[in-house]
Amino acid sequence: MQTNFTEEQLKDPGIERANEILRACVHCGFCTATCPTYQVLGDELDSPRGRIYQIKDMLENERVPDAKTVKHVDRCLSCLACMTTCPSGVHYMHLVDHARDYIEKNYKRPFSDRALRWILARILPYPGRFRLALLGAKIGRPFAFLMPDARLKAMLEMAPKHIPPVSRNDDPQTFQAEQPRRKRVALMTGCAQRALNTDINDATIRLLKRLGCDVVIPKGQGCCGALTHHMGKTDESHATAAKNIRAWVAEMDGDGLDAIVINTSGCGTTVKDYGHMFRNDSLAADAARVSDIAMDVSEVLMQLDLPEGADKGMTVAYHAACSLQHGQKIKTHPKDLLKKAGFTVVEPADSHLCCGSAGTYNLMQPEISKQLKDRKVRTLEAKDPDVIAAGNIGCMMQIGSGTGVPVVHTVELLDWATGGPQPPALGGAPILR
Repeated sequence: MQTNFTEEQLKDPGIERANEILRACVHCGFCTATCPTYQVLGDELDSPRGRIYQIKDMLENERVPDAKTVKHVDRCLSCLACMTTCPSGVHYMHLVDHARDYIEKNYKRPFSDRALRWILARILPYPGRFRLALLGAKIGRPFAFLMPDARLKAMLEMAPKHIPPVSRNDDPQTFQAEQPRRKRVALMTGCAQRALNTDINDATIRLLKRLGCDVVIPKGQGCCGALTHHMGKTDESHATAAKNIRAWVAEMDGDGLDAIVINTSGCGTTVKDYGHMFRNDSLAADAARVSDIAMDVSEVLMQLDLPEGADKGMTVAYHAACSLQHGQKIKTHPKDLLKKAGFTVVEPADSHLCCGSAGTYNLMQPEISKQLKDRKVRTLEAKDPDVIAAGNIGCMMQIGSGTGVPVVHTVELLDWATGGPQPPALGGAPILR
């Protein structure tokens, strides 16, 4: 794609990167075949190619974003399926992230939009606040039908029926390996996950200990910054990310780390991009060090000796989170691990398409999100599974709200298969042989 940025514009690192990405695009349209919003809406402006044209025009002309452009950029899930499909290697993620930052700084949203985004940015990244908000939403959930705004209704309906108690495993500490130590790893405990489902971190710690890892919960770590980053709130996202970088580097420079383990793939995609996010910052070197050893939990488990398991007589429908298969290019590890543990693994049709969760997308774009959720649930249930497994809390909550099939994290099944407790979500399921 031909671009016409001036030399002065190209002095801005964000514009310079946008220019590189735009020039790589050849207008082929392959991305439209795998874009969920284009599949649902059928509008070229809601495809990656259409958004690229709009972003190019907005940035080149340094114009104040108009409502139409903002609407179509906001509708992007950042599922990154387009990056998997693109034959030209267009790094759409960096482009749309820059566009969101530009919009946030140059466009005044309607008051209701600003208020909602402010509330989400002030609550979701903080487990204590989020837990209180969930309790309030749980009380208000029976009255969701009275909400005039579909987004407020979606927020109330998001509240789980059961809010787990705080897990003290998420407090700063070190868990010792149960066999001769093979690795010393830090576990990123996350933010929303600590309020929505404490079983995931608990299972991860047990499993890693069992397989020979000292597991460190570093002091000072918190939200990865993804939620605010995808809202275009760059200063806020970088501030929270910087805390993580300092916390993890302190461990790296102390007793050392072999990996930073992340069991929420949306967070993993962001942490692995810290090197780019901080490339022009004083933390650039440390951010790159962090990104270099950040690993999804499935990547770490593939390096460890997960025991071969007998047939469990249980069919697991594996949902591939977009941030894992497209963002981190991890496609086979979770399935291989589940099969090795003795589960029968099946995949739904169109497994490359998003479930519609996408961070806060299901709260800010509830109508589109619901269509994507309904389609994903249909394809999963068509496989008649005993359980659905995924590697991202957002996907788990999204899919779980639309099906009666138990939804668990992949590590919960692997922990159970190797001697851990039965995942609570399975209820009356039989104990594994």
